[in-house]
Amino acid sequence: MHGMTRVDTTTVEPLRFTWRELSGSLGDLGTFLPLVLGMSLTCGFDLGTVLVWAGLLNVLSGWWLRQPIPVQPMKAIAAVAITERLLRQDLVAGGLLMGAALIILGAIGAVPWVARHVPRPVVRGIQLGIGLKLAVTALGWLHDLPWVSFDCVGVAAVFAVLLVLSRDGLRPLHWFRGVPVLLVFFAAGFLLLYLANPQAYSALHVAWPQFALTWPTDVRSWATGLTKVAVPQLPLTLLNSVVAVCALSADYFPGRGIPPGRMTVSVGLMNMVSVPFGGIPMCHGAGGLAAQYHFGARTGGSVVMLGVLKIAAGLVFGASLTAVLNDYPKSILAVMLVFAGASLASAARDCLRGVPLLVLAVTTATILLTNTAAGVVVGLVAAQTAAVAAGSAPPSQRNRPPG
Repeated sequence: MHGMTRVDTTTVEPLRFTWRELSGSLGDLGTFLPLVLGMSLTCGFDLGTVLVWAGLLNVLSGWWLRQPIPVQPMKAIAAVAITERLLRQDLVAGGLLMGAALIILGAIGAVPWVARHVPRPVVRGIQLGIGLKLAVTALGWLHDLPWVSFDCVGVAAVFAVLLVLSRDGLRPLHWFRGVPVLLVFFAAGFLLLYLANPQAYSALHVAWPQFALTWPTDVRSWATGLTKVAVPQLPLTLLNSVVAVCALSADYFPGRGIPPGRMTVSVGLMNMVSVPFGGIPMCHGAGGLAAQYHFGARTGGSVVMLGVLKIAAGLVFGASLTAVLNDYPKSILAVMLVFAGASLASAARDCLRGVPLLVLAVTTATILLTNTAAGVVVGLVAAQTAAVAAGSAPPSQRNRPPG
């Protein structure tokens, strides 16, 4: 894939296909699963097609980068899509606009400049706002559940406690050595589905995924894709999926860090190729790389194996997976979404004092009360106003904390 760094195999450890690498590849499922399932069920994506594209991008990333670089849904886009129930055409338009913008920015070397000029409190406000909206949406699902049944509030409470005790599902339980507890519970959800509604599995059958071309033709879809999809996601992608993941790659693999420009073009191409044919907007991510490395992933072989598993699931079951997941226990899916939202919102911890806190609060409140695009605009205005005010203050007061 053009835009990815091909590593010299004479100086780089070859791909390894071991249980340790496979275990490491599961570390990012805590983000991948709830967002992919939520978008598929809410926005009408064919889950089999989504899995095939995600798997192909995993395989290509692992083979060319030779590192466990994750492929995961764009969090801001996924959260807005789920909470505001965007149409598939809106997401395709937004994904294409995002892909084009990233390719251009990467090609002209503008990524470091853009990253420097987007205020961090605004980015953190976007993350906090959409993270809270995602969690609130999931809690609404729990409100409609009974207290006692196979899919109930009690199951959700047990699951949430175990996730907290296992560091949000990333630490393996001792009797499932090497397998994150989140994956164990995700599998248990299918058992609960069978106990509650065995007929749900009658829809599961071998089915080829749907790779039909979707191309928005109306102005409304492109406008929505720009304002609700591309604009809120772009600063997050540049900072987390490019700048941060490249820095982390350099830390984990000294001398082999991936250049930001190439990473940007890589993310752009992933979306330009996959989104029109049934994929959802995808990116790389620093959190996913950290999680996969933590659980043992050291080479691109880890994500290659994960990609093969996704492709196999998508090719074998295709569209029938969506039919089954319509009845998947909301108690488990909701908790997964709550923790995904909390994980996204937790990044705001570095902006909780002084002027950054004010900009963060304004951005977040606007997102919660209106929408994400408005939050971005208001946050940028607030940050610029604060910068001007600080510049006009006497030198002795510019860095003085408020109050």
